[in-house]
Amino acid sequence: MNDKLKGQLDFLIEADKMKSILRQTLLIDKSRCENDAEHSWHIALMAMTLAEYAPFEINLDRVIRMALVHDLVEIYAGDTFAYDTAGYQSKDERENEAADKLFSLLPVEQGCVYRTLWEEFDAMQTPDAIYASAIDRLQPFINNSLTDGHTWVQHGVTVDQIYKRMAIVKEALPALWEFIENVIDENLKSGRIKPAPSAPLV
Repeated sequence: MNDKLKGQLDFLIEADKMKSILRQTLLIDKSRCENDAEHSWHIALMAMTLAEYAPFEINLDRVIRMALVHDLVEIYAGDTFAYDTAGYQSKDERENEAADKLFSLLPVEQGCVYRTLWEEFDAMQTPDAIYASAIDRLQPFINNSLTDGHTWVQHGVTVDQIYKRMAIVKEALPALWEFIENVIDENLKSGRIKPAPSAPLV
């Protein structure tokens, strides 16, 4: 076996660890938390299914590739919960170190391609990355809406936090914004989402 093929197989074997990285999101049947591999597959499928609603031109092949690589670094860095402000302070450092380790398993050119896709997704600057990121945020939102607001309740998430995180969906999938607002309103009224904190008195 040549070095190139060995590196590719080593990378694919290492990627199997994604199946063991648990996320906060419950499966819709509420039986357990999903793992990173399931999440990545699901957003790739969602990206294919909802592509017609993007209000700008996207390269669906690149979007799907982003979906498949965007969480690979969590093999080493772990999953950082969307509303974990403390965890986000070290997220970039942890994930960059993980990217150095993981993508270096591949042949140099291929590793650079994968890392570039990962970095583009993370930066959320290009149309492909904006659309992919919107789908990435939509998937757990839908699961939360169908699991009694599981992570929103568990972590005391507020309505302003959710609107801030979901704003990119309004940009990339405006046809879904009414659905987003209705889910937020319903869960705010039911107490599963907390109201925005009051402004401090001056």
